[in-house]
Amino acid sequence: MKLTGAQALIKSLEQEGVETIFGLPGGAILPAYDPIRDSSVRHVLVRHEQGAGHMAEGYALATGKPGVAIVTSGPGATNIVTPIANAYMDSTPLVESYSSE
Repeated sequence: MKLTGAQALIKSLEQEGVETIFGLPGGAILPAYDPIRDSSVRHVLVRHEQGAGHMAEGYALATGKPGVAIVTSGPGATNIVTPIANAYMDSTPLVESYSSE
């Protein structure tokens, strides 16, 4: 069975036990949203990419599980830089996914 990159991404998150991801659909990341519909992973829609990163960081701190943020390339990727830096400085487990296609 062949998987697309988007399907592989969501399947890998499921296999790692990820229950919740935070994100903002748009542009190049849109194909990753289709497999979420058939997934056990819960998606929390945010209004800004930076919010997705900070929510994922807070989720990780509150649950002890890695926080996952999913954003598009370009401005989406640059908007999530602050939460990534914050998570790095605080040693918070954070997974950030974006597409540059």
